[in-house]
Amino acid sequence: MHGFASKGNYDKLKEIWSLLELSQTKPNIQAYAAAFECLVNKKEPGSFDILQELSKQFLSNGFSFNDLFNKCFYVGNQREQVLKAVRLLNPSFEPHHSIENIYYTCSLLDHLNSQKSTFKCPAEGLFDEKKILECARKQLELEMSTTVKVQSVDNNSTPSQKVLDYRNKLEDLQEKWKETIRNAIARELESIRAQHNCLKSYRNVNIYPYLRVLNTEQYVDIIIQEVRKLAEGSETFSPTVNLLYRNLANQVRLRYQIKYKKNTKILEKIKAVYSDYCSWYMNSQNSDSQNTRQQWQQLVHKYKAMGADIEQDDKQWPSTVLNSIGKFLYNIIIKDIKIDVNIMKDNVEEEHLLPAFYTVFRGQCQHVKQEIKPHPVLSKLYQSSQPSDLVFDVTMIPMLSPPVPWTSINSGGYIAAKADLIRLPQQAILQWHRLEQTPKQELYPALDALNQLASIPWTINKPVLDVVLQVFRSGGSTKLDIPKPVSAFPSPQPILQSMSKDERSRLYKERAILKRQKAEMFSLWCDALYRLSLANHFCGKTFWLPHNMDFRGRVYPCPPHLNHLGSDMARSLLCFAKGKPLGSNGLNWLKIHCVNLTGLKKRNSVKERLQYAEEILPDILNSAQNPLGGNMWWAESENPWQTLACCIEISHALQSENPENFISHFPVHQDGSCNGLQHYAALGKDFAGAVSVNLTPSDIPQDVYSCVAAMVERERLKDAANDVVIAKYLDGFVRRKVIKQTVMTTVYGVTRFGARLQIAKQLKDIDSFPKDKVWSASTYLVAKTFESLREMFTSTKEIQDWFTECARVISQSCGQSVEWITPLGLPVVQPYNRKNKNHDYTKKSSVKMGEHFVLDMYDRPNVMKQKNAFPPNFIHSLDSSHMMLTSLHCERAGITYVSVHDCFWTHPNSVEIMGKICREQFVALHNEPILENLSNFMIKKYELPNYDITNDTQDMLNVFKQLPKKGDFKLNNVLDSVYFFS
Repeated sequence: MHGFASKGNYDKLKEIWSLLELSQTKPNIQAYAAAFECLVNKKEPGSFDILQELSKQFLSNGFSFNDLFNKCFYVGNQREQVLKAVRLLNPSFEPHHSIENIYYTCSLLDHLNSQKSTFKCPAEGLFDEKKILECARKQLELEMSTTVKVQSVDNNSTPSQKVLDYRNKLEDLQEKWKETIRNAIARELESIRAQHNCLKSYRNVNIYPYLRVLNTEQYVDIIIQEVRKLAEGSETFSPTVNLLYRNLANQVRLRYQIKYKKNTKILEKIKAVYSDYCSWYMNSQNSDSQNTRQQWQQLVHKYKAMGADIEQDDKQWPSTVLNSIGKFLYNIIIKDIKIDVNIMKDNVEEEHLLPAFYTVFRGQCQHVKQEIKPHPVLSKLYQSSQPSDLVFDVTMIPMLSPPVPWTSINSGGYIAAKADLIRLPQQAILQWHRLEQTPKQELYPALDALNQLASIPWTINKPVLDVVLQVFRSGGSTKLDIPKPVSAFPSPQPILQSMSKDERSRLYKERAILKRQKAEMFSLWCDALYRLSLANHFCGKTFWLPHNMDFRGRVYPCPPHLNHLGSDMARSLLCFAKGKPLGSNGLNWLKIHCVNLTGLKKRNSVKERLQYAEEILPDILNSAQNPLGGNMWWAESENPWQTLACCIEISHALQSENPENFISHFPVHQDGSCNGLQHYAALGKDFAGAVSVNLTPSDIPQDVYSCVAAMVERERLKDAANDVVIAKYLDGFVRRKVIKQTVMTTVYGVTRFGARLQIAKQLKDIDSFPKDKVWSASTYLVAKTFESLREMFTSTKEIQDWFTECARVISQSCGQSVEWITPLGLPVVQPYNRKNKNHDYTKKSSVKMGEHFVLDMYDRPNVMKQKNAFPPNFIHSLDSSHMMLTSLHCERAGITYVSVHDCFWTHPNSVEIMGKICREQFVALHNEPILENLSNFMIKKYELPNYDITNDTQDMLNVFKQLPKKGDFKLNNVLDSVYFFS
C-alpha cells in the first residue's frame, strides 16, 4: 500500500511521529492507518504507549476509528492489522462499513433515482451461470498473460518448404536474440545501479527501482514483441522515438500493475467480486440494482470487511520515467540486436552481422523527427516467413466476458489489465486533476453510459465475413474498399541514362507517387488484416467491447481494430449476440434501413423508401443468395458491405415460416440530420435553422446541403448576370456534393482555407470542370457558402462567434485553458498549450529536433487553438450528452442500444422506442439553460467578480454576460419530427 511504513522501521516511525506532533499540519488519515498497522505487532517496550498517544491525537483531529475502515485503502492483510490495533485500544470495537451514494445528483436524471426498475441482462439466454464463469476464467487468463496470439487470415494455404525454412531461420535468430537480451539487461542494470550510487549523477532520473519490478524473462518477451512490430512496420512511416519509448514503457507498466494486484491480494478480491458480478449479470431479475455500476458497488461493499480494497488510486508513473524506461529498452534493441545480412542467401556460410535496427531522421516542416527503422534484410525475412499468427496486447481485443463497470475514474474496463477512462495526450494533466476533484456521484451519468454500451454482447456476422475474406484473399477490390496487397502494384519503370532530363524527372515523380501509394495501401491492408483476423478468431463466440471516452465525453470502444466505429466493412462484420423477434414492424425497418444504406433515397419519405425496397426486393434477394456471382446490386451502394449484410438478414427473415417471429441479431441505425447544426439551432431557438435540419415535423426530410447549394446558386446567377467571370464558369457545377463537406464541417470549426481545399477536391473530381479554374472557383464558392450559412443559420454564427470571443478572453486575457462542465456533470479542459521554446538544435543547422511536451497546468495556452477549438468541442460535448441520456433511458426501457456518436443502433423491433427516447432526451437536454449555465460558470471560474473592476475586466465580464439572442423555435416540435433521427 502506497505510503505505509515498513514493519521493521520502528525507530524511524518514532522519529517521524515526534515531528508530526510538533507540526501544525493535520496528518492524513492514511498516514494514521500506516502508523497503526506498523505498531500493532511491535514487541519493544513502550510501543503500546505510542499506540495510545497516537490514538488520542487521531481522535482529537476529528477522526473516528470507523473512518479507518471507510476512508482508507488497504492491500494484503493491512485492514486486519489495523483492526487488530484498534481492538487493542477498544476490544469491543466493530467497524461499520457505510456504502457510498450510488444515485444520481444530475437534475436531468433525478427521476431515474426514484424509478423502480431492474437491470435487464443484454445477454439473457446466451449463457448459463456455469458458462459465463468459464468465460470469465478464460478472460482473466488472457489478461494475466498480457498478449494474445491470433491466427492470420492472410494466407490459409499450406506453407511451402521455402517459407518453412525462413520460419526456422527466424526462430533460431529469435532464440539467439533472447540470450543476447538477457545479457544486455544484466549489463545495463548493473551500469545504472552503479551510476546512481555516484554523486555526480544525482540529477538523473533514478529508474533502477522501476526496472526491477519485472524479471528478466518478462523484459525479454517485451523486447522480442517490439522487434517484431518494428520489423513488420511500414517502410515509409514509423512512430517517432518518443512515442515508441512511451508505448514500450507502458508495456512494462501494464505487467507491473497486474503483478502488483496479484502480490497484494487485490486480484484475489477482484476475482471474488467479479465472479459474483457475472452470476448477477445472468440472473439480475431478482436484484434491486438498476444498472451494472450499482450492482458492482454493492458487491464491493459486501466484501469490504475483509482483505484488500479493489478501487486503488493508481499511481501514475511520471512521463520522464516512462521515457527513460522506453529509452533503456530501445538502447538494447539498437545496440545489441544483430542480424546476419547473408541470412536470406543460399549456400553462404560466412556470417556478416550488422545492427538489426538503425536511427533515421525525417524532415517535417521545420522539425526533424527521429525514427527507428529495421534493416531491410530483417523486414524481408519477416515478410518471407509469412507469419501464421498476429500478436495483440490483451487491451486491444474484445473481452470474452462482461467488462467491469466503471465506478470511478480509476476502476473499470478490463478485469486485471488497466484501461484509461479518458483518452488524453501526455501533457494534458489539468483535466485529470478536474476529474479527481469532482465528486464521484457527479460522474455517474457519464460512467453509466460507458457501462451500458459495454454491457451489450456482440458476435461476428459469419456470412458477411466469409464474403469479405473471399475478396480479401483474392487480391482485394478498389470498388468494394478492400485494400489490395502491395504485390498488386506494378514495378516502377526503370530509369535509363539514355533518357532525357525531362523523362527522368517525370519517372522520378512517378516513382515517388507510387512509393507513397504503396505505403498508404500497405497501411490500409494491415488494418484490414488485423480486423479480419480478429473477426475470424472471434467468429462463433460472444464478446464484449469495454468503452472509454475522449476529453469532450465522446465515447469509443477500447479495442481499436474490431469494433462498430470503423469503416463500412468493419461495421458489416458485427451484429448483436442476443437476437430478438422482428415483431410486427421489424421487417419493414430492415427494408427501410437497407435503402438508407444505399444513399439513393435520402430526400424521400420513409413511406417512399419502404415502397422502393419492395420494388427492388428481387435485387436484395439476389445479392443475399449470390453476393459475388449475381448482379451485385449491393456493390453499387454508398455502404456496400452493410447493405449486403442487411440483404442477407432480409433474405433469412423472408425464408422463415413467420417473419414476425424471426429472431434477428441485426442492428438498425438511426442517424442525426447534420447533428452539430441541430444542436446549434436548438441552442439559439432558431426556427429557420431548425426547419433545415429536421427539428420540425415535415412530410419529407429537409436536406440542408441542397438548401445551401440552392442559395449559393441563387447568388451565382446574380453574379453571372453582372458579368463575374468565375460565376459563369461555375454554371451547372454548384452541386450538393461540392459544398456538402464544407456545410457539414462548418459547425466543427472548419477554416476558410480548409473549406477551400474541400471544395477544390470536389471540383477536381468533376471531369468536365476546367482544371485551371479550380482554385479561383473554390475561393469563390467558399465565400458564397459561408455567406449562405450565415444567412440560413443566423443564431448559429452568433453563438459560434460568442464561443470564440469567450475563448479568446479566457486564453489570452486570463492566460488559462478553456474549461466547462457538460450538462451531465463531466468536466472538460481543452488540452492546447504552447510548445516549449527551448528547442534543441543541430550543430550544422537551425532545424528543430525532437518532440517537446509541456504540462498544460504550468504553461500558457495556445490562444489560436483554444479559440478555434472551443465551438466544435462544446458542440461535441453536447452531442455526447444527448447520446448518454439516450443510452441511460434505453437501458431503463430494457432495449438494446449502442452508438456511433450521432448514429444510434438497436434491434429492428425497438426502433420506434429508441426514436421516442432519443427525441425526448434531446428536448430535455435543450430545455436546460445551457448557454446561461456556461456564462455563469465562466464568470465564476475565472473569478471576474473578485477582480478590481477596471476597463479590461469590465470588458471581459461583458463578453461572458453578452449571450446571443434567441429565436422563437419551440423545442417540443422535435417530438413529432420523423426525420430528426432517421
